[in-house]
Amino acid sequence: MTFRLPSILPLFAAVILFLAPEPGYAQTVEPTPTLSLSGTGRVLTEPDMATIRAGVITQAATAKEALDENTARMTSVIQAFKDAGIPDTDLSTQNFSIQPEYRYDRSNNGVQKPPQIVSYRVENTAVVIVRDLDSLGGVLDTSVQVGANTISGPIFDVAGKGPLLDAARADAAEDALSKAEIYAETLGFELGPVMSITEGAIVRPQPKAMMMARAEMAIAADSPPVPIEGGEVGLSVTVQVTWEIEQE
Repeated sequence: MTFRLPSILPLFAAVILFLAPEPGYAQTVEPTPTLSLSGTGRVLTEPDMATIRAGVITQAATAKEALDENTARMTSVIQAFKDAGIPDTDLSTQNFSIQPEYRYDRSNNGVQKPPQIVSYRVENTAVVIVRDLDSLGGVLDTSVQVGANTISGPIFDVAGKGPLLDAARADAAEDALSKAEIYAETLGFELGPVMSITEGAIVRPQPKAMMMARAEMAIAADSPPVPIEGGEVGLSVTVQVTWEIEQE
C-alpha cells in the first residue's frame, strides 16, 4: 500500500523558513556600567528651642478623688507655663488616662481570686515648647513647685531648619562625589553623567540632655533653677548618587 504525504506540508515548511531568524539577527545588549555611592552631610548649630513633657500622676481610692486632685494640680502647672510666657500654641495635651490599680490575691489553697480594684491612677501630660532657652531651667523648677511630678526632656531643636538642611544636602552631595572621584582615579575610569539621585534619611536633632522628675518629688520654693545646657545639635542628610561609567 502506498501512502501520500498531505499536500499541506510544503506550506508548513515555507512558514517555518519564513519565521526562522537570519543568522546574527538576535543581539545581546550589554548593560551600562554604573557606580553608585552614598554621601553624608552634617551641620552643627546651637539650639533655639526645647520640648519638654510635664505632667501630674495622682492615685486615690476612687476615680473621682484621683481625678479631682489631678485636675487641680495640672491646672496649676499649665497656668505656670502660661505665666512664664508660653503661648497656647506651644502647649498641648499629649496623654490623659484613668486606670484602675488591681490587687491579685490567692486563697489558702492557692486558687487565684478575682482581681480587686484597690485604687485609681490618673495621668495627665502636656507637651511644652520653650523658645526662650534662658528661661528653661526656671520653667522646669516652677512647674514642679506648683504640682508637676513627672517631667522628661528637654529635647533641643532648631526652629528654622530649611537653610541648615540645604547646607547638609550640599555637603552630602560633595561627599558622594569625592568618593566617586577617588574610585575613578584609582581604578582608571571616567565618570559619566549622573543617572539618579535619591535622598535618604534626614536625621533631626537628637536630645543632648535628659532629665526626669520622678513622681512625688518635692523642690523647695527657694531652690535655684534647674541647670540646663543646650550644647549643639546636629542635622544630617544622606544621599545616594549613581553615575554612568564612560566606556572607551
